[in-house]
Formats: sequence, C-alpha cells, structure tokens
Amino acid sequence: MNRIITIGREFGSGGRELGLRLSQKLGIAYYDQEIITEISKRTELSEQYIRKMSEKKPVFSFPLHIGRSFHYMQNSPWDLNLSIFREQSSIIREMAQKSDCVIVGRCADDILQEMNPLRVFVYADMEAKLTRCRQRSASDEQMTDREILSNIRRIDKSRSEYYGLYTGKVWGDKRSYDLCINTAQISMERACALLSEFFR
Repeated sequence: MNRIITIGREFGSGGRELGLRLSQKLGIAYYDQEIITEISKRTELSEQYIRKMSEKKPVFSFPLHIGRSFHYMQNSPWDLNLSIFREQSSIIREMAQKSDCVIVGRCADDILQEMNPLRVFVYADMEAKLTRCRQRSASDEQMTDREILSNIRRIDKSRSEYYGLYTGKVWGDKRSYDLCINTAQISMERACALLSEFFR
C-alpha cells in the first residue's frame, strides 16, 4: 500500500507550503489544486465554481457552467454539491492509489482512512497567521489587519463547517489526526525535516 500524508490546515498557518516542501523533500506526488482541475475535466463545471464550493457547506447558488452530464441536478443545489464531493472523493482515492503522495485539505484524511494515511493538522495562533498572510499578500493588495483577520476567520469557519458536514467529525480536533503542528512555534524548515523523518 502506498504511503500517504494528508494535511488539514488553518488558513494562514502554512499548511500548503509545508505539504509542498514535504513532497519535494520526499520526492513524492503533491495534490492540491490539481484535484479541482480534475473535477472540472470530469464534470464540465468551471474550476472557479468548484474552487468556491470545495471547502464550504452547500449554499443555494449555481455553477458558472454546467455540462450536459450534470443537467439533472439543476433543481437541487445540495445534490450538485454532494456530487462534487463524491467526484472529489473518487479522484483523491485514485491519486492515493497511484503512488506515495501528499494531499492537502478536502477531507482527504477521512476519505482515505482505510489506506491508513499519516494525518497531519497544521495550526497557529492568530497573530502568527496574520503575519504570514501579510507577508504573502500581493504588493497591490491593501487589506487592513482587520480585513485580513476577518478573512482568516471566515475561511476557517467555512472549512470547519464543510469538514463537519461531510465527515461528521470536528475539524482540528486532535483525536482525528496523528500529528498536530503549531507553526507559530516551529519553523517551516524544521517542521518539514521532522515530518519527513517521521514519514520514513
């Protein structure tokens, strides 16, 4: 069976960066946005719509483009969102069966539980997340600290609700993970080195 690392993460904690660093250090596949691209190819839904819905509870909105294969779902936004999640789950399983890999977000820890992945959750205190978001914001973005904090809370709330809806578990609860890493207390380089040794 392939070795798999799944990474759940709070917004601004650096979970995506850690996942990418790990995949490079270990020489294994990395999946994140690639999952959205594959869903779009299979369903003919726009990547923009899938990205919008991929970590949120279903809402009563409609996709920017619906392919013929999805025409029967137009009457039920919930059915459409559930179908996206099912397609996502199928793709994640296929990716995990191909080779060793790192998969970021999208309930992969729960979807792949029978494959016994190393389940990691990355978090940090709000000040550390705020600092990271400031450092990574585009130079032309003029968001205030208050706006950044609001954005962090909004995204984390959406991720928590999405995870809870589809897994029945509490997002970020240490009982659902093998390792929880506080990136406010450890550098990304050190976290990557420790995780790669643990994985080996």
